[in-house]
Amino acid sequence: MDLRPRTVHLYRWTLGKHITPHLGGVPLNRIDTPMVREWRSRLLADGVSLTMAAKAYRLLRAILMTAVKEDELIRINPCRVVGADQEKAAERPVLSVPQIFTLAERMPDRFRALILVTTFGCLRWGEAVALQRQDVDLVAGTVRVRQAFVEHRGTGLILGPPKSRAGVRTIALPKAALPMLKQHVSSHVGEAPEAFVFTGESGRNLWRGNLNKLVKWPEAVAAVGVPGLHFHDLRHTGNTLASRAPGANLRDIMARMGHDSPRAALIYQHANREADQGIADAIDKAVKAARRKPSKRKVKRATDGGGPATEAR
Repeated sequence: MDLRPRTVHLYRWTLGKHITPHLGGVPLNRIDTPMVREWRSRLLADGVSLTMAAKAYRLLRAILMTAVKEDELIRINPCRVVGADQEKAAERPVLSVPQIFTLAERMPDRFRALILVTTFGCLRWGEAVALQRQDVDLVAGTVRVRQAFVEHRGTGLILGPPKSRAGVRTIALPKAALPMLKQHVSSHVGEAPEAFVFTGESGRNLWRGNLNKLVKWPEAVAAVGVPGLHFHDLRHTGNTLASRAPGANLRDIMARMGHDSPRAALIYQHANREADQGIADAIDKAVKAARRKPSKRKVKRATDGGGPATEAR
């Protein structure tokens, strides 16, 4: 299996931090489900987040599955703790369209278009900062994703293919985002086709960890009413907007998001179905309340001692 350098780094870190210290000296055939359950409970008791514990559990399960299926060192995988692989991450905020443009306006000039392109293009950070002049078609109003940067400590920025094969895609941007992008390309992007679209003041490629300081991110997101917003939430916002578009089907959403699997796209579609059902329920409740409330004409005729009340037409 080919893994991206950052993924390999995260797996090694997780193994060394959360798995080896507890289970590293235990023979494979001695690890059973109660021991796995105790290990996970100890992680949570030590303050490890539910998300991190789930990631560690999934890594341990994958390692032990190799021992079962490929190496045949053990007969069954002891990672059978129900729900241990679930992160149950908190729901992330979604910006409104006015908030998107307000946030862009609060950025330093050279970073305004980055907000719009990332959000409306449903881009990952590594995809956005790897865009080059040759990937931007200002006439057609599209950006082409064909590569992405991966940050790797000790090595630096590594330019390679997108996260998945479906990540190679061309995305149409809304016309409202194009004026700011055109101004950005004219003012901040070199003439060479290979010139990167989004860079720092020095012209160097951007690191995700440096952006907050460069643009005063915490202050900016608080000012638009979404304190705690992460940069990745811009993609989440774009995905949500795309899934709400009239006529957008599962394949369309998958293509725009750059996903091989329909799983993520289905999550957005399901969320929108729930929201739509909530609207329908609210309307239904209002209709029922209106039907229960007697009309003024009915009440008046009843108090006047008139004949049988009839509804006004």
